[in-house]
Amino acid sequence: MNNPKQEYAFFKQQEPNMKALLKTNMIYSLVLPIVEIFVGAYVMRNTSDPVMVAYYQLMMYVGVIATSFINGYLLKRVQVNFLYAAGILVSGLSMFGMMSIQSLGFTKLGIAGFLMGAASGFFWTNRYLLALYNTNDNNRNYFFGLESFFFTISSIGVPLFIGAFISQIEGKEIAGVVINLKQAYQMVTLMVIILTIMACIQLWKGKFQNPKEKNFLYFRFTMLWKKMLILSSLKGLVQGFLVTAPAILVLKLVANEGSLGLIQGIGGALTAILVYVLGRIAKPEDRLKIFLGGLLIFFTGTLFNGILFSAVGVILFVLCKVIFQPLFDLAYFPIMMRTIDIVAKMEKRNEYAYILSHEFGLFIGRALGLLLFIFLAYSVSQNFALKYALIIVGALQLLAYPLSKNIINQSNNINHEKENE
Repeated sequence: MNNPKQEYAFFKQQEPNMKALLKTNMIYSLVLPIVEIFVGAYVMRNTSDPVMVAYYQLMMYVGVIATSFINGYLLKRVQVNFLYAAGILVSGLSMFGMMSIQSLGFTKLGIAGFLMGAASGFFWTNRYLLALYNTNDNNRNYFFGLESFFFTISSIGVPLFIGAFISQIEGKEIAGVVINLKQAYQMVTLMVIILTIMACIQLWKGKFQNPKEKNFLYFRFTMLWKKMLILSSLKGLVQGFLVTAPAILVLKLVANEGSLGLIQGIGGALTAILVYVLGRIAKPEDRLKIFLGGLLIFFTGTLFNGILFSAVGVILFVLCKVIFQPLFDLAYFPIMMRTIDIVAKMEKRNEYAYILSHEFGLFIGRALGLLLFIFLAYSVSQNFALKYALIIVGALQLLAYPLSKNIINQSNNINHEKENE
């Protein structure tokens, strides 16, 4: 590792499109913690029902799938960076729309979740496509390491700032108006919209290409990609909980957004440095070690939460979650993209076909995870669901390690066979 000036010089040496994409994602990283954490907290505050938070999240994932499908057709006629920018902008506008709703009933909450998911669908699928086209297997550890570094730093600073802002401004008088909690959230949303505009401006500095092959809808895939879809479902199984569980647990057992921000920030600083260093020095063959480390840390966190089920248990769980997520993603996304590189050439297909099917794999996992939580909450109790649903999905997530090892080995064998032809 070099000093910061040398690291910046190394960043400047990267391809222009890769730099534009990273800068866009760095700005948008300031938005994601608000969407992922404080929207869940807002729903929890206004409904006082963890099941309604899970329902909101489920409808959000339905929205992701809907626009991922529509995005495939739009890519035939619309530039990918325009669609990516649309996802960034609409996420801010959707959040503003939800904060403007006077009461969050079942129908309105479902519509709000769907619209937020629709924006996320445009964002994530085009993000994957742009990252796939503008990186290669040798620099993806650096790309996702640097991206994870900024996402982690944002997960520290943004919750701290927003939590303190909401706590301090609520009840204060500004221009003759006493600010209530809802208005405080609306002010946060205005900040989100400004940041999304800044991210879009940065995105237009790149020159990005759409897929050459127009057909993107396939239902049969090679066995290697089917294994990747199972891996995506295992990722999705946990992913739904990572958005809702921290907000629910903290508001239930710790009780305010300021604490939520503080807890998120405690473990994030070291993790941010760790993922950047790993992304900078780790080689493709190191991904499995990083992957396993993240999985074990998350499972340990779920045990702390389930056994203690107290403010201390929540703090330990969220700390483990903050460390797990960037470590997991640092290994997962390069594995996914290398697999797409291989199977797209094997089957001579549009890469977006695999990104779309990957979203379906994630959706199946997310839906099963959230439905498990809702089932346990209604059939037993909400506390039982908050304790044990996380342990169940954390244990199932451990299966991702042998599966990812098999995927990497099979990918290596295919590459060796091609080299020997």
